[in-house]
Amino acid sequence: MTFSETVNLDAPISEADLDYIDEVLHKYGNDDSILDICELDGFLTALVSGPEMIPPSRWFSALWGGPGNEPEWESEEEMQRFMALLFHLMNSNAMMLVETPEEFQALFNLFEKEGEAPVTIPEEWCFGYMRAVDLGQWPSLPAELVTHLQAIALHGSEEYIDQLNTLTAAEHQQTVTQIEPAARALHRHWLQQRAPELSTSPHHTKPKADPKTGRNDPCPCGSGKKFKRCCLH
Repeated sequence: MTFSETVNLDAPISEADLDYIDEVLHKYGNDDSILDICELDGFLTALVSGPEMIPPSRWFSALWGGPGNEPEWESEEEMQRFMALLFHLMNSNAMMLVETPEEFQALFNLFEKEGEAPVTIPEEWCFGYMRAVDLGQWPSLPAELVTHLQAIALHGSEEYIDQLNTLTAAEHQQTVTQIEPAARALHRHWLQQRAPELSTSPHHTKPKADPKTGRNDPCPCGSGKKFKRCCLH
């Protein structure tokens, strides 16, 4: 039995699993790759939120900075464990955004100083999100949604670094509160474009799967994944 077969996709991903992913990203990272779990979470969130599903063969290479930068794994077990947890995190984000979007939380960094309230640092997550937006070459958004993408880009694009630096600490933290609602709104918009039948309720409750759907057929929830890898589990 491989490690991927032992992962319970119904269970929340653990802190220990997130730490392991983070360690692997640091171990095999380079100047052009995703280097921490926060950036990876933003990247995966945008991948499952965009106008079309990008095949793993494209985004996995981009994760490491492009073709030729993929890890030379220390062992088969290491690769299997990382890949299983990577897809676990990706699927968890996708299902939460579809089923219970109000519960979706981004993996932001927190800066904690004794005696002071924690400060949320969203930049890594937002840079990861925008990396996937660029990879997917998102088309133009309706005017009412442009501000949502800008709320993320403010913290995730070099274009806005000077503007970000003019903000006071309080203003910075206020802009952070706009990021998660923006991610939910953008996911909702593109989900409606991909699968209009899923948008009949404000929370896009996942429809019950057709029992005639084969294990290797596209999942009827519209995620783009095979049924056995999505709603069947």
